[in-house]
Amino acid sequence: MDTSQLLKGVLDLAVLAVLRQEDGYGYDVLRRLRAGGLDEVGDASVYGTLRRLYNAGLLTSYVVPSEEGPHRKYYSLNEPGRERLAESGRTWRSFAHTLDDLLGVVA
Repeated sequence: MDTSQLLKGVLDLAVLAVLRQEDGYGYDVLRRLRAGGLDEVGDASVYGTLRRLYNAGLLTSYVVPSEEGPHRKYYSLNEPGRERLAESGRTWRSFAHTLDDLLGVVA
């Protein structure tokens, strides 16, 4: 099964979940997603998702100076983002439950 298509459908949820735990900058979010098991997620996908979620009003951002290069733009979950995370989490769990039921019938 091509997991890249599945990943496209759940990347927003995964990014929101990672930022619920702790604020992060682009590469940090990417690293945490990969450490969590989403090995195939691409850099451009994560950066684009962060921009889109920010533009949708689900994230706030702030800049932190870095001693190792350019300043880093950190993203944090705001109240609308937490609400979207809760709503999307419920939708995901319901969808996964439905698929589990269907696969149980087939298996």
